Amino acid sequence: MNVRPLFLASLLVASVLALFGLYAASLLPAGTMLPVHWNAAGEADRFEPARQALLFAPGMLVAVAVVLALVPRLEPLQDRLEASAPALRVSWIGTIALTIFLQLFIAAPAFGIEPQASLVLVAVGALFVALGNVLPKTRPGFFVGIRTPWTIIDTDTWIATHRLGAKCFMLAGGLLIATALFNPPANWQTYIVLGAVGIAAVVPSLYSWWYWQSGKGGEASQ
Repeated sequence: MNVRPLFLASLLVASVLALFGLYAASLLPAGTMLPVHWNAAGEADRFEPARQALLFAPGMLVAVAVVLALVPRLEPLQDRLEASAPALRVSWIGTIALTIFLQLFIAAPAFGIEPQASLVLVAVGALFVALGNVLPKTRPGFFVGIRTPWTIIDTDTWIATHRLGAKCFMLAGGLLIATALFNPPANWQTYIVLGAVGIAAVVPSLYSWWYWQSGKGGEASQ
């Protein structure tokens, strides 16, 4: 899998976002604090000085790009990696898009704009939906997909788990977007967001064990 174009694109986007961030920081009064993290209720719970906050997203993108660029070199199941390439590419492109959104969101006050915190949930929800759409296209590996002991050792379990996982991710993404749009009370929003993340992260993992244990997996039943 050739990751060079996406890696170079990530570095280019990160550079542009960093320059934009420095410009935005210059427009703000000294001592201005900007949010860099939001809790499950969509409320900002961590702030940094403007310059550091506006370099956060570009720095995150570079770090993620380095990790994703190493995946093809570290993956021992090279023959299966190419089949999972679409999911890796979508994850990478989704990360770039999310980083651009976060940078614009964090920088908005420098231009007299106070964006709704719920927009963060919309962006994350959209990423979940995109990931759910490509999960069924992955194949067993150690770095891409829902990696449990049972999915890695058995192709049938992997396929069944990722079909369910796709639905879970898309449902979770839809819940996050709906939460942002309907803006329920903060305590309800917290439960919904945590529940959505739980659906995406926990349900497929438990299902992979059940599917393998039940003997439905091809290798497990042999």
